[in-house]
Amino acid sequence: MIIKNIEAKVRLATFLSGASFVLSALISFIVSYYAYKQVSQARKTLYVLDANSVPLLARQSDVKLNRAAEYRSHVNLFHSLFFSLTPDDKYIEYQMKRAMYLVDESGALQYNNLKEKGFFNSVLSSSAVLTLQTDSIYIDEARKYFRYFGKQKIDRRSSTIIRSLITEGYLKDLDIRSDNNPHAVMITRWKTIENKDIENIQKNNF
Repeated sequence: MIIKNIEAKVRLATFLSGASFVLSALISFIVSYYAYKQVSQARKTLYVLDANSVPLLARQSDVKLNRAAEYRSHVNLFHSLFFSLTPDDKYIEYQMKRAMYLVDESGALQYNNLKEKGFFNSVLSSSAVLTLQTDSIYIDEARKYFRYFGKQKIDRRSSTIIRSLITEGYLKDLDIRSDNNPHAVMITRWKTIENKDIENIQKNNF
């Protein structure tokens, strides 16, 4: 009888030990899973300060919550930098330098082509002021494709020319935001589809 009681106690102790081990492992797994999930969620978020840059009023938002709007803003910023120019070689160089942070080698290729054709020299020699008006930006978020529609105004002493501008390209997400690339996006395979005169207004110079 005593031996049977001892065997029953041993079995009970073994069962309790095994059950405790399984329960501990299960709890550890659940805690690890939720910790990983929380860290993953935190990595998908960024903190945006308000207009006064007050840290206490920072708000948390999901990075992917409005990515399409960021894509449009990035595309708009790049085109504004690349196509809005004044007859100042330092300013042109500054604009192009900022624009190149937002695009891959396809942007540098177009810049070099324009430079070789004497485009920037003509801007300087004719004292032309180039401004850009964005009409619309189409974004295909699934393909990360965009098409830009705008009008470029070239204001010279003798005339004002309005040109239609249509370009297209693709968008690549970057891991890190920076002052030079605040949207963490890179424009790739960028090319101009159309850039032609649609209006030429002659000025009366007396």
